[in-house]
Amino acid sequence: MSSSLEQFASLLFRMVNGLGLLNLFLLLLIKAKLLLGSYKLHSLQSKFLFLHPCQVDDGVVLPDEASLYLTAIEDAEYKDNKIEFWNNVYGFDMSCIKKQAMMEPLVDTVDQKQIVTNCHLLKTMDISKMVPRDASFIAPFKLIAERDDYIHAFVAYFDVSFTKCQSRATHWKQTVLYLEDVLTICEGETIIGSMTV
Repeated sequence: MSSSLEQFASLLFRMVNGLGLLNLFLLLLIKAKLLLGSYKLHSLQSKFLFLHPCQVDDGVVLPDEASLYLTAIEDAEYKDNKIEFWNNVYGFDMSCIKKQAMMEPLVDTVDQKQIVTNCHLLKTMDISKMVPRDASFIAPFKLIAERDDYIHAFVAYFDVSFTKCQSRATHWKQTVLYLEDVLTICEGETIIGSMTV
């Protein structure tokens, strides 16, 4: 295996195991770019990495569809225990670490009871037909509160589908993006914004 392939495989392993869903979604986009020839990898390497049937007219790319979603959650307990903790670590102010902890997305399974808003579809991509420009996008969102509560974080997650061979979607853990300030929201109120990838 060439050193560039080993480096890419190592990066892929670290991203999937350490950084989470959003990065895995982005890797699917990178996969599509590789298959479209946007990155300069030898064709045998891309065949090996992604099992893509290059130069086969009736081949398929699997998964062939990916959808990215956003929602918001109440998560005071985790934020207090893992983030606010840095303000006073056994009498020492270590809030400089808190800033770093806030910047790192948390990859975890979110309990459905924590979800405060609707789930908004940001983007669906047909991976088998993507062109390089499809990997960059700005997706507006509108989240509507389903109850009176606090919002401590946004949660990004995605589903992928194998529409050519099965109809059921598959999914992984969620990526939690904590907010610096807690939001108070009442049922029916909206949060409007956009996500840039």
